[in-house]
Amino acid sequence: MPVSLRYSLLACAMTVLAAPALAQGKPTAKRPDLEGVWSNQSLTNLSRQPGTKLSVTEQEEKDLVENNPWVLLAASEEGASDFGDDLLDDRNSDRGYNTFWIDPGQSLARVKGEIRTSWLVEPADGRVPVSPAGLKARSDAAARKRVTMYEGPETLPIAERCLIGFTNAGGPGMLNTIYNNNYQIVQAPDHVMILVEMVHDARIIPIAKSRSEAKHKPIAIQPWLGDSVGWYEGDTLVVETRNVHPEQARQGQVIISPEGRLTERFSRASDGQLLYTFEIDDPTYYTQPWRAEMVMNKRNESIYEYACHEGNYAMEGILSGARLYESKGLENKQGPGIFGPSAPPPKPKNRQ
Repeated sequence: MPVSLRYSLLACAMTVLAAPALAQGKPTAKRPDLEGVWSNQSLTNLSRQPGTKLSVTEQEEKDLVENNPWVLLAASEEGASDFGDDLLDDRNSDRGYNTFWIDPGQSLARVKGEIRTSWLVEPADGRVPVSPAGLKARSDAAARKRVTMYEGPETLPIAERCLIGFTNAGGPGMLNTIYNNNYQIVQAPDHVMILVEMVHDARIIPIAKSRSEAKHKPIAIQPWLGDSVGWYEGDTLVVETRNVHPEQARQGQVIISPEGRLTERFSRASDGQLLYTFEIDDPTYYTQPWRAEMVMNKRNESIYEYACHEGNYAMEGILSGARLYESKGLENKQGPGIFGPSAPPPKPKNRQ
């Protein structure tokens, strides 16, 4: 081999060997792979009843699941219709929205290897620490809703207008609901998109290089689901949300004042599971900061369109019914719900 060629090959080899060293001297930011379709379907709720433990055994879970209202309701509707079952004796027309339409899950959630009865982990009693100001804001919003609800399309509930999903499915603080518990996460270099199955919400979150570079919009801009910005901290995506739309911010399980801040964290718990946590720091609506831990499990399926109002004549019927009630001097009010305050608890057909 000619000497010149030998030196050329040696120089090439040294260049190739040096490349990793150069790359190691200037590390690239680590980004966790969060992409895919995930589900937070579970019978676990945000908070828990007083005296209930955060973690339970498998036998305790079995007892809790057997007596869960949704599970009892499904069991009460199994089999052929029985017109003598006294189901409608309480004259609750809301029972038409039965378990054919719902899919909340059939088990409690496994979080960090524990069977959890609530997502909320701090404070330790599992109760959302709402302040007097928070209770008043929620009460005022409910009172206004009762008075103005049937005045027109603009005053009907947010979810009924298909603006955002109900039960806080879209967040911030993305909670499980009675059906459509799927989410799709897509990561791009400068943004993360979270597609929420319930009412086709889409959270488009700009990603900064670090927390110090993450900038919120002016406080006058208060979008549905809030103003969210994100950044990566090692193997975790961190998302901070402020300035939630006022109509959303004062109702539901997660209320937040103009001074409040909600921080979410997404990381891989395993190949098939994400650990999702959120913490609220809001000295106006809460007596202390509080934190929840949730899991999202991998789904090997697609999210389909939630066509909320296509071909839906409910709004016209609701408002027409309200005008009819008014013409008769009757009060416009919501129904009691699927269970209803005076309705007997669902009784499974296979139990005496």
